[in-house]
Amino acid sequence: MPTTPVQVEVTFLRMERPPADPPAALPPETGVVPVPGCTVGFYRYLYDTVGRDYCWWLRRTLPDAKIEAILRDPSVSIHALYRAGEPAGFYELERRWDGTTNLSYFGLMPHAVGQGMGRAFLRHAIDAAWAGPCSVLTVNTCTADHPRALPNYLAADFRVVRRVREEWPVPTDIGLRLPQRAW
Repeated sequence: MPTTPVQVEVTFLRMERPPADPPAALPPETGVVPVPGCTVGFYRYLYDTVGRDYCWWLRRTLPDAKIEAILRDPSVSIHALYRAGEPAGFYELERRWDGTTNLSYFGLMPHAVGQGMGRAFLRHAIDAAWAGPCSVLTVNTCTADHPRALPNYLAADFRVVRRVREEWPVPTDIGLRLPQRAW
């Protein structure tokens, strides 16, 4: 499979205690629904639609059986954001054996970006993480993600742990827009 090297800076963040301030409300006609028993097809729809503009490539390359195994793992939960009855985003939490919860994926669909949902949706993900067994909440973002991703994580009280420069071998035939900004 031919690839294109994409250079990014990955920022790793963590939160060591739940936020003390009250959560922002989601806009009217908006809600978050846990998706127990998420199908591979629906997961691919969420992942591909949210991540298409941000070079989310890794799970696009996994076979269905591997995605199925991830979705059936009891430590993983999928949560979908809906607005007026249609999907508008999703997040994925992974609870690890050591008490750490990782916000593995988080994002809005293109039609939902800039509609005033992001901050409240992120807070929903944070509150859901802390509602389960959680001693530390982690997330990472990179320079290929939406430019507001890192500022939103920092505003939500995550703190930067480290930054790493990586080169990703992104397959050229999976329909992604490769980022113009790298470092």
